[in-house]
Amino acid sequence: MENITSYKSVLTIAGSDSGGCAGIQADIKSISACGAFAASVITATTAQNTKGVIDIHAIPIAHIAHQLDAVLSDISFGAIKIGMLHSAEVIQIVEEKLVEYNAKHIVLDPVMVATSGDALITDGAIARLKAFLPKATLITPNIPEAEILLGKKISTNTLSKAAKEIGKLYSVSVLLKGGHVSTTNNHVQDILYIVEDDTIVTIINPKIKTDHTHGTGCSLSSSIAAFLSLGESLESAVIKGCNYVNTAIFNGSNKQLGEGRGPINHFNL
Repeated sequence: MENITSYKSVLTIAGSDSGGCAGIQADIKSISACGAFAASVITATTAQNTKGVIDIHAIPIAHIAHQLDAVLSDISFGAIKIGMLHSAEVIQIVEEKLVEYNAKHIVLDPVMVATSGDALITDGAIARLKAFLPKATLITPNIPEAEILLGKKISTNTLSKAAKEIGKLYSVSVLLKGGHVSTTNNHVQDILYIVEDDTIVTIINPKIKTDHTHGTGCSLSSSIAAFLSLGESLESAVIKGCNYVNTAIFNGSNKQLGEGRGPINHFNL
C-alpha cells in the first residue's frame, strides 16, 4: 500500500465527565477539532451534568498503569495532555510511566481549585504535583491555581511577573490564564512565559459574555497539545489554542445544553 502516513496523535490523561462538557470528553473534542487523533487514559469517572458533580469514582492505580502501558507501548504521541490528577498515587504512576516511555511535549493543566474556590485535591497531592511540574513542557494555571503554586496572592496588574516567577520556580513554561480579568477594552488577556527563551508573550482575545464556559480549561490545554503534535512551536501552539477556545466560547454563547452551565461549542455545531 502506497502513501501511508501516520496520525498526529495526542494522549489525554484525565477524568471522565458524563455530561460531556469537560474532562476526557472535552479533550477528545478539542484535539479532534484541531486536527489530531485523540487517545485517552481515564483516571476517574464522574456522575455529573451541567448543574454539578453528583459522584466521583476513582479508577484503581493498577488499571491506570495498564491503560498507560497499553497506549504508550503501541502509539507514538506528539504530545501528552494531563488534566486533574486527584491523588498523590495517581500523580506518581503517571509520572513514572511518562518517564519510562520518554514522553515529549507534556501540557499539564494543574487543576486544583473549583470555580467555587473549593480545593479539588489534597495538600499531599498538591505537593506531589509541584514536584512533577518540571517534567512538563507547559503548565496552564488560572489565577487561583497560580497563587497556590507561588504561595501568595497575585494582583491582576502583575500577571506577567507572576507567570515568570512560576516558570523560574518550577523550570517550566507557563500559560497564566486571565479568563475572569477584563482589560479596559473588555478583552481577556493570557500571559505565556517561555522558560527556554525567558520571554513573555501576551495573548489578547475579546471577552465574551456567557455562562457557557464549562470545560474551557480542559479544552484549552488539549487544543495546545494538539497543535504541538502537529509540529507548531510552543508560542504558535498556545496562540492557536487560545484563539480556538475563544472562538468556541463565542460559538456556544447562544447555545443551551441542560439546565446549568453549558459547554463551549467545539465543532461550531
